[in-house]
Amino acid sequence: MPIPTNFSSPTRISAKNRAFAQIQEWIIDGTLQPKEKLNDADLAQALGVSRTPIREALQLLNVQGFVEMFPGVGTQVTSVNNEDINKILPPLGVLQALAAELATPVISQETIDSLREINSKFAEAIKKGDFYSALKQDEQFHNIIVENAQNKYITNSVSNLQAHVLRLYFHQSIILTNDSIQEHEGILQAFENKNKEKAASLARKNWIRAIDEFYAEQKERHKS
Repeated sequence: MPIPTNFSSPTRISAKNRAFAQIQEWIIDGTLQPKEKLNDADLAQALGVSRTPIREALQLLNVQGFVEMFPGVGTQVTSVNNEDINKILPPLGVLQALAAELATPVISQETIDSLREINSKFAEAIKKGDFYSALKQDEQFHNIIVENAQNKYITNSVSNLQAHVLRLYFHQSIILTNDSIQEHEGILQAFENKNKEKAASLARKNWIRAIDEFYAEQKERHKS
């Protein structure tokens, strides 16, 4: 199990949370490959913590579907199933729609302006073909909306699903297109007009559309 050495980790968080965040990141970006066996002693040494927070982090990653734990045998990274896009995006779309609806009455014009700036950076990244940067801008855009919903249960659920979306992106299941730019602007206009139904509808559409794009891409690949 190769462990990177040239990484930086945030300070002032618990050892368990630090271990969780770093191991999850390695799983998402493919540093730790699907079905790769994980050694808690190696991880503990790499992260400079004891084996206890590593085990606690792995238990949490198991609950969230990033690792599988086999008692008496070991722990391994879960496989990536591209078809899981059908299981991840619909509930995420519903939660994002609810967040947009709840945020509409309270979101400030200052925040809307900041979101518009993020959407401009998102559009620029799409134009340049820098899809990873575009993905991070998209994530920031939606996270700010979720924060403005002021509901920790939505925030926690979205955070877990978003992590799986990131992993699918790294395995080429999530496709970013120009359509999202217009949908983002539509959401912002709905916020400005205090139209919570429109904001919710566009937020859900923005996520669900990725399913159709994925299958369209798969169809094109099969043709070639």
